[in-house]
Amino acid sequence: MSKRILLDALIEMYDQKNKQALKCTKRVTLLAMVANIALVVVKVVVGSLFCSVALIADGAHSLSDMFVDFSVLLGSFLGTREPDESHPYGHGRAETFAAMFISIFMFLVGSAMLYYAAVRIAKHQVICASYAVLAAAAASVIVKEILYRVTKTAAVKHDSTVLYANAWHHRSDALSSVAVLIGFLAMKLGYSYGDQLAAIAVGLMIIIIAIRILGKCFHELGERSVDKETIEHIKNIINANKQIRHWHKLRTRTIAREIFLDLHILVDTDLNITQAHDIAEHLENTLHEQLSRPVNIMVHIEPDLPELRKANPQK
Repeated sequence: MSKRILLDALIEMYDQKNKQALKCTKRVTLLAMVANIALVVVKVVVGSLFCSVALIADGAHSLSDMFVDFSVLLGSFLGTREPDESHPYGHGRAETFAAMFISIFMFLVGSAMLYYAAVRIAKHQVICASYAVLAAAAASVIVKEILYRVTKTAAVKHDSTVLYANAWHHRSDALSSVAVLIGFLAMKLGYSYGDQLAAIAVGLMIIIIAIRILGKCFHELGERSVDKETIEHIKNIINANKQIRHWHKLRTRTIAREIFLDLHILVDTDLNITQAHDIAEHLENTLHEQLSRPVNIMVHIEPDLPELRKANPQK
């Protein structure tokens, strides 16, 4: 009975981690959606009134943020669903695909900015600098930088790729507004194409960030192991268990925020099956408790024999 209670507690702990991550994702993403709606209205209206292609492009970027926020919510909801017969390892890849969608969308938005700015330069369209543009861009920098910091904090706390991608989407919007400010100053100093060049700078920054996020997604799809800090934490937990005499073949991979881990442990040859199982179960419980991310663990038990140690040196 006690083992059944312990198993139920571990399942509840796993579910609780996912529920907390989803709740946090909803909170920060809904906050971002409200802020993006306000920024779109301000940027597009001011940009249209004062013919600022950089600010209009910046407004289009904020509009794209709302679609991205929706994809974040959808990806997080799908990714935290419980495993089923068709998806025995869970649905965590949904978050990875949502992050990929964000990066591709950002790449397209950045490319469009480059195109329209280049067209305006080719047509020799000169824009007059307005302080309304300056005020709108400055407000955007402040709001989007706050959203970036809030979202990135949540991403780090819950090891969420999709939140990390959205955080950098906010940062790219803040950077695009900084470029608008630089373009405004350039026009005030007499450089006629400052606004268009600012839009080009915005587009390039967004494309670079999009490629960076896409690379992170490909690492996840390529079954990359967890980061070095987490690996060291796992090794310390294993080594702290004195009943484990030796271990080897530690392997990890990530699916969204979940860690999949398997290893072989060597135990006293005089132990019976139940005692050896208890050691493995204790290790699994400790890993569940001490790792902040949901973890799926497979432990293979072996007898502590010299030939096994020699054939599989501990790393």
